[in-house]
Amino acid sequence: MSEHEYEEISSEEVDRVVAALELLSESVASETIKSILDGCSSEIYYLVYEDEEGMSEAA
Repeated sequence: MSEHEYEEISSEEVDRVVAALELLSESVASETIKSILDGCSSEIYYLVYEDEEGMSEAA
């Protein structure tokens, strides 16, 4: 993808991936891996919800 193109990501897909990462994180003993999975989960969540939250706070 070029720098001017963007991919549309559905909130359903984001919700599904975040839920899977949370389940995976619960099954991991390593605090380091849990931290990385939590960071990934947050980054994926904000792909869709960051703009929506900003718009609702501005209203």
